[in-house]
Amino acid sequence: MVHRGWVARRKRRYPSDTSDAQWALIEPLLPEAGSGGRPEKHPRRDVVDAILYVVRAGCAWRALPADFPPWQTVYWYFNRWEQQKVTEQILPVVRGQLRADEGRDPEPSAGIIDSQSVRGADTVGQDTRGYDAGKKVNGRKRFIITDTLGLLLTTMVCSASVQDRDGAKSILLDLYLRTRVRFVFADAGFAGRLLDWATSILRTTVEVVRKPPEQRGFAVLPRRWAVERTLAWLTAHRRLARDYERDPAVSEAMIRWAAINTITRRLARGTPAARQQKYMITPAT
Repeated sequence: MVHRGWVARRKRRYPSDTSDAQWALIEPLLPEAGSGGRPEKHPRRDVVDAILYVVRAGCAWRALPADFPPWQTVYWYFNRWEQQKVTEQILPVVRGQLRADEGRDPEPSAGIIDSQSVRGADTVGQDTRGYDAGKKVNGRKRFIITDTLGLLLTTMVCSASVQDRDGAKSILLDLYLRTRVRFVFADAGFAGRLLDWATSILRTTVEVVRKPPEQRGFAVLPRRWAVERTLAWLTAHRRLARDYERDPAVSEAMIRWAAINTITRRLARGTPAARQQKYMITPAT
């Protein structure tokens, strides 16, 4: 039996909703419903759309529009799927599909690392927040490693007071365990003892891409621009513009959902994104 709310939702679409092509990519990668017990009441597409609405619009769970399933149900699925590591399983599959479409090997061999400090909301506890003196940010720091196309490989969230070269050890170890990447580009913030540690412990080369000595102001640097663009893609999802999560693991899940949304949209679209046209409003005379 089709739930009446789902029928009503098809008449009203949100920009964050999955397209039919996106859903065709995501649906087979979700875990099967458990045998026995009561059948699932709400269509899974509605649940995924609700999660993406929270990530893209940045609203609280309780503020989900009434035409989605109840927020408690959506939040239950979000937590349940994270316990089952669903986003960690979906991400490499859709990333490999996009890399293949771009004429690349589905499994990357090189990555790019960067960090981003974001302000923490009042829901972020003192035990997992800190102050980044360099960026003058009180909150958390997110580390990401992408492939050379800017597609997310792995992420880690911690206190903003953690130095780049210290926080990088955890995410580089995760990268070592999850992928075959053994060469990583980085900025000068990761220079120092980290390079020797990565080489000796992980057999991973971390190459620092430095700014030219004569550079003044902003300039696009080779390799590093791809990961910086990915951070911009992520923060376009308003839930990630600030850190609201009590548990850093939930922040990491939000980052993976944003990356899955970005990658599946590119796969479904099949062409590069077109920048929105600017419309000039002229006053009436």
